[in-house]
This record gives sequence, C-alpha cells and structure tokens, in this order.
Amino acid sequence: MVKVKICGLSEPETLRTAVEAGADWIGFAFPEKSPRHVTHETAAALIDDMGASVPVALLLDPTDEEIDAVLALGIRVLQLHGSETPERLAEVKGRTGVEVWKALGVASPVDLAYAETFTAADRLLIDAKPPEGATRTGGHGETFDWSILDGWAAPKPWLLAGGLTPDNAKTAIAATNAPALDVSSGVETAPGVKDAALIKAFIEAAKA
Repeated sequence: MVKVKICGLSEPETLRTAVEAGADWIGFAFPEKSPRHVTHETAAALIDDMGASVPVALLLDPTDEEIDAVLALGIRVLQLHGSETPERLAEVKGRTGVEVWKALGVASPVDLAYAETFTAADRLLIDAKPPEGATRTGGHGETFDWSILDGWAAPKPWLLAGGLTPDNAKTAIAATNAPALDVSSGVETAPGVKDAALIKAFIEAAKA
C-alpha cells in the first residue's frame, strides 16, 4: 500500500484527522519563512498526540544546534530541504543516528542523477523545482513532468511531492509507481491553512 506524508500541520484538529485517516508521517515545517511554520512548543504538543504516525522535521540547511533542538521534541525523521550537500547529509546521519531524508526539486534526468549522490539518505523526496524567483524550496503546489521518472531505478525508498491533490493522487501513483506521496498545499484552503476533509480525501485516494 502507498504510504502518505501530510506536511505542514500545526493545528490539533487537522493533526487528529491525518492520524485517524492513516497518515504514515506527519511533517512539521520549522523554517520561519514558511507559511506553515510551527514553533517548537506547538510541535511538542502535537507530537504527543500522534498515535502511530511518525513525526518528521522539515529543515533548511540546519545547524547542529537546530537539529538537536527538534530531536529533543520527539522528532524521529529529519527532512533536509535546503542546499545540503551529500557530505553534509552523511555528517548529520552519522552524528544523530536518526532517519534522514533529502528533498530535491527535479525538472530533468540530470536532477535525478544528482539525487542519487545522496547515498547516506534513508529516503529521497522528489519534488518539483521551485518557480523562478521563489523564496521557498517547496510547498508551491506545482507538479513537474512525471515522465522524467520513466525507467528511473530509484536507489532509495522515495516519496513523490509537488502539486499533489486528492484529485490527482491516483493518477500520480499510476504514472510514477511512487511508493509514497507527500502533500502540503494540496490539502489546504489557503497557504498554511489545512482542511480536514481534504486531508481525509487525499489519504483515502492514495491508499485506495
């Protein structure tokens, strides 16, 4: 069955919906410039009520101190979403011992080849490249040309992200054979405002 990550949650109601609907991972966006930014205090309270869902910290080029701070909250997965190098990811993995993912924006097979250099990553998150001039690395609600994944032998377990919604989740799975989906803006009514009905619909569609 396809796994699902709901990213950018910050409210108890929508967290509860995601957990009860069977989300495998819940993502917390810690970068302050994100419209989905969550404080450490809020994240800590939400993590206490997550059931079987696994808490993931979305971080941008974090320092060791920033990493230690989120791990102290009960975070079990680090999702590096900045300009981290393969060497830096390996360093984080070696120092913390926790599961570490690398998120990368792709638009061509060249980008996929670069993704494969992150040999220390436990998972890869394959996202759409940000629009030109964007100030954030993800959460823009745009898909990419899924055909570039044709014939790609993923070197690691991976998640598909970028412009996913309850309406296109099944199509995305059929087109890419993605073993997992990551959604944020596709289950929102406005940037950072999650919708419980959309969350439930997305998880049901992905796991159907």
